[in-house]
Order: sequence, then C-alpha cells, then structure tokens
Amino acid sequence: MDVRDFLAENGALLESKLKALFSTFPKPSSALKEAMEYSLFSEGKRIRPGLAIASCEALGGDKEAVLPFAAAIEMIHTYSLIHDDLPCMDNDDMRRGRPTCHKVFGEAVALLAGDALLTEAFRVMTDPCQRLVSPETAQKIVYEVAAAAGAGGMVAGQAADVLYEGRQGTKRIVNFIHRNKTSALIRASLLTGALVGKANRKELKAFSIFGESVGLAFQIRDDLLDVEGAEAEVGKKLKKDAEKQTYVKHYGIPASKARIDGLVEKAASTVSFLGPKAEMLVRIAHFIGQRSS
Repeated sequence: MDVRDFLAENGALLESKLKALFSTFPKPSSALKEAMEYSLFSEGKRIRPGLAIASCEALGGDKEAVLPFAAAIEMIHTYSLIHDDLPCMDNDDMRRGRPTCHKVFGEAVALLAGDALLTEAFRVMTDPCQRLVSPETAQKIVYEVAAAAGAGGMVAGQAADVLYEGRQGTKRIVNFIHRNKTSALIRASLLTGALVGKANRKELKAFSIFGESVGLAFQIRDDLLDVEGAEAEVGKKLKKDAEKQTYVKHYGIPASKARIDGLVEKAASTVSFLGPKAEMLVRIAHFIGQRSS
C-alpha cells in the first residue's frame, strides 16, 4: 500500500474513533467544543497516529487496541498546535490552509480548547471502557506519552524555542529544541504502537531510535520548507523563522538535506531486522524526509 493511502485509510479510522470519543465527553460550552473540533478535524496528515498504528502492525498487534492511544496522541499534538499559533508564541494566522483557532474563536477559547484536548487525551488513555490492553501496558504508554509531552519533552522544546528566538543560539540548542519540541512525541507514538504490539526490549529500543530519527527528520524538513516551500501547499505562512533556532540557520540548506537523508537511512536500518513487516514504517520514514507540506 502507498504511504498516502495508508495514512488516509488509517486517518479515516482515527477520525471515526475521535468522533465517537467526542460523543462521550462531558458537555462543555458549545464554543469550546466547536473550537476543539475545528482544530482536531482539520486537514492534518495524522503522521503520529499513523506511526503508532504502523509500529503496532509491524509486530502483529491489534489495530483496534492502539486506536484509543493514537487518538489521544493526535489530541495532544493538536493542543500543541493551537497553543503554538497563539500571539504569545508564534502568532500564526493560518494553519493547514485555514485561519488558526484563535483567529476564529478568540485567544481565550483557543487557549482553553488546547487545555481541554491535552487533559481529555489522558482521560481517553486511562478509560477502562476504551482499553483493549492490560492495565500494565496502558500505564507504560501513559508514562511514555506524558514524558514526551511534558516539561522534559515537548514543552521543554517549545520553551527553548521561545526563549532563544532572536538570539544567536548554537547547534546544541537547535538540536535540543528539535529533539524535544517535535521528535519526543513522534518517538512516543512509535513506542505506543510497539507496546500495544507487545514488543520485547530489543524491539522497544529499535522503535525508540526509529522514532527519534524520523522525528528529527520531520522537524528539519519543516525548517527547509519554511525557506523553500510553497505557502499554498504547506498551508501556513512561510519564511517567518529567520529569528528562530533552525537547522537551516546553523547548518545551511545542503547540510540540512544531507542530515535528513542520514536520519531516514538510520531509521530504516534500525528496523531492518523485522524484514518485510517493517516495510510501511520505512516508507513513512522516506515520506517524512521528502514531504512538501
């Protein structure tokens, strides 16, 4: 199956799961629910849930069992985008080809929509009615996702991204930002699928390295798209990261492209011991390294 077809097919399953989950949420104000849905059901590629499903299937795991966790990860990712777009952060007007959440619903409701998505994600992951894995497996997944999303992961990367904006920075800083802001949650997505698929220690290590590698490749590709991409295709304003800590700023365009190639190959080689079962994971890795949006 082609990567786009895989992501589209599993994205449709994910959306069905998310809509079913939303029907179980406590009834918030209509504006809050609309803001949450506006961002969650936009035209995203669902890369993180797709990776969770692909890693689970590579180990012969049950797709239905990983779906609630994949949905929760997408909710966390969406919260991060809503907050990242706010005026106090990146101050973006467009996301995925349409106005950002705060432009439609106002800053306060957008902030609360992000808060709600983050918190509800953990409710979903710990809901016994949704769980098709053992409590022990669920606990491990919640720990990995929380570690990736929290003050030692994504939030740490976002904080450094804000604090070092407009400063000289270093290669060490840009690598810290990329590993935490973007790579951490992608790595957790791989580990989530692997844990549902009952991975052994060797397999967990391999998926951890794979996730970190493709996560870094994803963010470096974002850096390149900001200077080389087309706004109509990317779906947001470009050439706005001149004051940010980026790979392009510290390494240049040729070295950034070479770094992506090296990370994708590292990811592919890491899961090569799985043979044909890793084919979709490898295809997604190459897709991430070559994407134009």
